[in-house]
Amino acid sequence: MVMSTLLKFLYPLPPSLFITTMSITSVVSLANAGFSEIRGKHMQYSKFFGTIKNENDDKKKKKKKKAKIESKLGMLLLYGPSFLGGISSFAIFPNGDLRFVLVCSALSIHFFKRVLEVLFVHKYSGSMDVEDAIAISLSYFLSTITMIYCQHLSQDLPEPSIDLKYSGYIIFLVGIIGNFYHHILLSKLRTKGEKEYKIPQGGLFDFAICPHYLFEILIFVGVSCTSQTLYAISFTLGTIFYLMGRSIATRRWYKSKFDDFPKDIKAIIPYVF
Repeated sequence: MVMSTLLKFLYPLPPSLFITTMSITSVVSLANAGFSEIRGKHMQYSKFFGTIKNENDDKKKKKKKKAKIESKLGMLLLYGPSFLGGISSFAIFPNGDLRFVLVCSALSIHFFKRVLEVLFVHKYSGSMDVEDAIAISLSYFLSTITMIYCQHLSQDLPEPSIDLKYSGYIIFLVGIIGNFYHHILLSKLRTKGEKEYKIPQGGLFDFAICPHYLFEILIFVGVSCTSQTLYAISFTLGTIFYLMGRSIATRRWYKSKFDDFPKDIKAIIPYVF
């Protein structure tokens, strides 16, 4: 009963151990990362990284210093390979159907936007560990090519009886536009050379501290509806857990830094959460 209902919305799982493993790994690893954010263990490129003292700080100081890279270059390293993977898919799989083209174009647009934001929108200071930048970049790249490969394998499988690709792509575009708009608002908080953090204002920032995360979730909800594969759904669920965790950590951070932080501003969903 449950399986027959799911098959109305999803392709059958491709006969691939790699895809099955990645479907499980993605949701578990991203959900764990989200819970880690709530517990105070932040990603190395997060603005919270290094601002909260951890119990292992003394041990870390004794370790050999890691190679560093300028933050802007590090962020390009994070997103560049995934963008190249997305656009390369059109040449590697030239005979893809419309759904395949929509999924690949959505992933390419998403990471192209990320690259443009790194180059022209966001302001960076400090540095990143080269080792961490490479690890995160590989994670993004692996997730991207796995979604593309899964879509390629699914072309020979029975189509879901309920077609969501067009509505999914509309949701994706809403997410892209909303995410970009709120990133622009964030970039205007500080002038060149200014390092002091401020409470974001404008758009949905007046109601939630992380509306850009909400729209990023919409991006991947749109991609998963366009794809209608189990891997895309698993990755999106993991992303939701992760960004919810980050939004909780972000709201907690702002509350600790600003005495005048409005109590009615939610973490990620206005008026709700």
